[in-house]
Amino acid sequence: MSRKAGTSLSAKTPSAVTVSRGSIDVTVEADGTEAAPSSFLGHRTAKAAIAILLAKGQGFHEPTRKERDALRIGYAMRGKVLYGAAYDMVRMTRTIDLTDAQTIASSIEAIEIIEVKSTNRVSMKPDLKGYFFNITAGELLVAQSLGAAFRFAFVNTLTSEHEELSLNQVLGRARGLYPAWHIRF
Repeated sequence: MSRKAGTSLSAKTPSAVTVSRGSIDVTVEADGTEAAPSSFLGHRTAKAAIAILLAKGQGFHEPTRKERDALRIGYAMRGKVLYGAAYDMVRMTRTIDLTDAQTIASSIEAIEIIEVKSTNRVSMKPDLKGYFFNITAGELLVAQSLGAAFRFAFVNTLTSEHEELSLNQVLGRARGLYPAWHIRF
């Protein structure tokens, strides 16, 4: 089997190989068909997890771009760090105009910031044992800045079950931490 320069192969199963092209992994079956890239599947699973949380009707909301901008400003007005890419959703205990930074700043105690971590593994245990996931530096900084007002929502897209944990709870359950640097040129 020939391959282009800059790609690498690793055996996945006797009938398939995973081809890495830069940051994209593609599974190629023995018949030559390609499965969706793992990054695409992860994105699709994350979107499904967000839809599950929205359907639960527990105050979850997926902010628009305009709302994210106002949230960032509102939190900054209160001396809090909030990176747009460090969270997926918010949960509000009451109705808040998320397009108005001043309203957000005065209502911060009624807002939880939610980072969604999703899986579609059948064998997922209720206590998350064996679940491996990444926390970005931005997520870590925001979680540290917001404390109990930042939650990780772990969602199983097959069962629709979810569990929410604070950063301290996540670190308390961790059986291993594997720091990594991801560099883009």
